[in-house]
Amino acid sequence: MEPTPTVTLADVLAARQVVAPFIWHTPLEYSAGLSRGAEAEVYLKLECWQRTGSFKVRGALAKLATLPPKEAARGIVTASAGNHGLGVAYAGQVLAGRRAGRVGVTIFVPENASAAKVRRLAAFSCQVRQAGADYDQCHALAEAYAREQDAVYLSAYDDPAVIAGQGTVGLEIVQDLAGADVIVVPVGGGGLIAGIAVVARAVNPDVRVVGVQPEASPSAFLSLRDGRVYETYDAGPTICDGLAGGFGRLPFEIAGPLLDGVLVVPEADVRRAVAWLLAHEQLVVEGSAAIAAAPLLNGQLASGGQKVVAVLTGRNLDAGLLQTILAEQGP
Repeated sequence: MEPTPTVTLADVLAARQVVAPFIWHTPLEYSAGLSRGAEAEVYLKLECWQRTGSFKVRGALAKLATLPPKEAARGIVTASAGNHGLGVAYAGQVLAGRRAGRVGVTIFVPENASAAKVRRLAAFSCQVRQAGADYDQCHALAEAYAREQDAVYLSAYDDPAVIAGQGTVGLEIVQDLAGADVIVVPVGGGGLIAGIAVVARAVNPDVRVVGVQPEASPSAFLSLRDGRVYETYDAGPTICDGLAGGFGRLPFEIAGPLLDGVLVVPEADVRRAVAWLLAHEQLVVEGSAAIAAAPLLNGQLASGGQKVVAVLTGRNLDAGLLQTILAEQGP
């Protein structure tokens, strides 16, 4: 059996050199409202303001930029709930000038993918295929297609280069806020929390890195609880489409020993957080991002007197869904 790949602080620092020309160092903004309610010093890491509207572009760039030209020429296939696909499409576009020709990119999205994300994907030079009832089915179909076409399959989270790229979010946090006590990170496949945990714990072994997942898809929570990874999970209905499905094997191996737990958030509290962030912070964020603020609003996270960073991972929220959430929350 081959040893499990590792990701170190040095890997993340190297990834930063690769991705920095193509991304934004996103702001870390103090939230007076969350700070008052949680009786803590709360900051929001605004990856919702990142290029393509999500942190996912970091990992996609880190992977594609270091892919050997012969590999890239075979074509790239990936599966995505939307944001990773946008990151891969953008990375393929901006890196095209470094290669002999345009890299062919095929992106599989599940049949229940956000319409807003699918529309954004259509603006890029990539092939989009909607297949599979959920992310796990879509992922399996995309892997099969890559094998059939002899193309390179690019995982959204189960890849050391992708994790190192996502870890650059953690580098910016520790650079902008010395002495953060808690970092709250949404968890789907786990690439982001694995990368952030590697950086944060290397810089400050006492920092708490806490994951958050919706009740409809607690695969990381169950993986850590049971000591075995749930790589697929039959998720229930949730507005956190980017967090639905299984937890990655590599993130499980890397992040498992570094995390201080995963909180499972009720769906109603995620919807409340979407509305709260718009009303109080003037931030439009999708459910998969707003969930980071939910445990500060509902009291699930004990953080009194501490410096807390909540990572808002993306903004690609369907307008119709936002209207529905605002209507149900009332004035």
